Parts: sequence; C-alpha cells; structure tokens
Amino acid sequence: MGEREGQEARLGAGRVGLMAVAAGLAAANLYYNQPLLGDIGQEWGVTGSALGWVPTMTQVGYAVGMLFIAPLGDSLERRRVIVTMTVLVSLALVGAALAPSLAWMVVASFAVGLTTVIPQLLVPFAAHLAAPAERGRVVGTVMSGLLVGILLSRTAAGFIGTQLGWRAMFWMGSGLMLGLAGVLWWKLPVQPAEEALSYPALLRSMVSLVREEPVLRLHALLGALSFGAFGAFWATLALYLQSLPGRYGPQVAGLFGLVGVAGALAAPLVGRYADVRGDRKINALALGVLLASFAVLGWGGRWLWAIALGVILLDLGAQANHISNQTRVQALRPAARSRLNTLYMVSYFVGGATGAYAGTVAWTHVGWAGVCAVGAALSLAALLTLAARA
Repeated sequence: MGEREGQEARLGAGRVGLMAVAAGLAAANLYYNQPLLGDIGQEWGVTGSALGWVPTMTQVGYAVGMLFIAPLGDSLERRRVIVTMTVLVSLALVGAALAPSLAWMVVASFAVGLTTVIPQLLVPFAAHLAAPAERGRVVGTVMSGLLVGILLSRTAAGFIGTQLGWRAMFWMGSGLMLGLAGVLWWKLPVQPAEEALSYPALLRSMVSLVREEPVLRLHALLGALSFGAFGAFWATLALYLQSLPGRYGPQVAGLFGLVGVAGALAAPLVGRYADVRGDRKINALALGVLLASFAVLGWGGRWLWAIALGVILLDLGAQANHISNQTRVQALRPAARSRLNTLYMVSYFVGGATGAYAGTVAWTHVGWAGVCAVGAALSLAALLTLAARA
C-alpha cells in the first residue's frame, strides 16, 4: 500500500468529520461568555472594562495552554492527551457555572481557556494523517468545524442564556465535553509520539523553530493581527447591541454568530486553493475583506442588516487568512507539527486577547466608532506587514 493509500486508510471514512465536530464543540467553550456578558454583569453590578476581563482571560488562558500543553502532542501519544484535556475542560466549565463573583468567574474563565487546547491537538493530528496533496483541504475542513463551533456557540449561549439563565450554558457545555471525551477515545486512532523529547527540551526547541523559520514568523504575525480585529468586534458586540434603541439582549447577539457561519463554509475551498497555489494571494484578499468589514460596521452600525453583512465579511476574511496561514505552517516540519501549531496559535490568541481588551477599552471611552477603528487599524497593519514581505 502506498503512502497516500495508507494515510487515507488511517483517516477513515468520517474521521475528518469527527475531528471537525470535536474541534467546534471544544472551541465553543471559549466563547459562551461573550453574548452573556450583559447578563453576567447585571448579576454582580459590573459594567465596562471590568467585564472585559472575562473574555480576555479566557483567551489568555487558551494562549498559555497552547504554549505549555499543546506541544505535548509531539512527545506523547496524541489521543490520550486529547481525551485528558477534554475531561479537564469539563471540570473548568463546572467552575464557571458555580461562580459566586466576578473574580471567581475570571479565574474560571482562565481555567476554561487553559484546558481548551483540544482543537490545537486535533489540527496537527489531521495534518499528520492527511496526504500531502490534500493537507490544505483536510486542515480547512477541521478549521471549518472549529469556526462553526465558535460562531454557533454565541447563538446557543444567547438562546440558552435568555431561556434558562447564563449559568445553564456552562453546565450544558460541561456535559458535552464529557460525552465528547468518550467518543474521541472510541473513534480516534492511536498516534504515537513524533519525537522522544523531554518536556524541557520540547519547550526549548520552540525557540529554535521561531529563529529558524521566517515563514512561521510572518504568518504568526498575520494571524495575530487579524484575530485581534476579530476579537475586538465579538468581545463588544453584546454590549453595543444592548446600547441600541431596541435594547437587544444576548439572544440577538448570539444570532449574529449564526450569520457568520457563511464565512466558515468557505474554509475547505480556501484549503483546496492553498494546496494548489504557493503564493500569498489568499492572505492579501482575506485581509482586504477583513478591512472592508469594519468599514461596513462603522458606517452601518445603526442597522441590524448592516451589522449582519459586516459579520459575514469579518468571518470570511478572518477564516480565509487563518487557513492559508495554517496550511503553510503545517507544511514546514512534519516532526514538529504540534510545536509549529502551538507557536502560530499562541501568537494568534494573544492577538485575539489583546484585540478583545482593546475593543472593550475603546467601547468604554469612545463607543462603537472606537471599536471599529481598532479593528480597522489591526487589519491595515496586517496588510502593510504582508506588503512589506512581498
């Protein structure tokens, strides 16, 4: 059996789909709190930038988890690490559901982010199993599931928060993670360690990867800037909608996640294009769409239909840029895929956390125009970075 046939056999019918669903369900944990921020703040009498610590520390926790936990996918059996982290995030979600104060909620949010590294173990898993000529498509499919999970998490949280209260969403998320752990243990193949490295050596090797791989450095920066713009919008949308004359609640905020699924559906197509082309045209087009989304949001923020159009452009631009970045990064060194993915995604989510906090500060001091200015500035910075390296 040839290498391609062996890889397809290991992937198996439906296995990529399972990875995509698992990535989406796991990534959703990071975003349940965003459409619920207004309700969370009302319970404890907190508003403004203090509330911004909840989504911000979730993203910071995710970055820390990726930096210190996700690299273990190269030195330990990957399925065992994935299942262990799925159980641990279930416990962290229980902590969020039981939070008696904002301080507790911030700590629990950090724990949720820290343990939600499952998608960043699944992406190298899928890239390793995929044939080289189909790696972009496979990565794009898994990432499509991840983005759909991110977007629908807001829809689900908005609906459940309205009907059952904000704590119910975290209880349900915990149950979903326990069920997912069992399915992944049953369905995923055993994938032995790529390299027998000690944990300190594993962490040290990442410094060398950053120094030796200019492609990694460029695409990590592009990812950080674009996800910062993405985070600035989503961290403040619920607060903005509550300020409009209609006083729209978390359910309406969540519905905008459903609108953004249109952008996620483009991910496999972007992956196929990345398999064929070797240039950075996708990145340039994607970042241009991202910049245009903030022009639409700034101009038409008074109307829900214009916000919906802006969301479609925002998610399409961010996702296309992200898939192109990941396809390039995953092609660099097969034995170091978890570490390469870690370095890229740490940059990505540090950018997201920074953007989320900058967005909440801009909202507090300037309002919606400030949020759109933050997003546009980050998008433009990414375009200029790409142009400088062309």
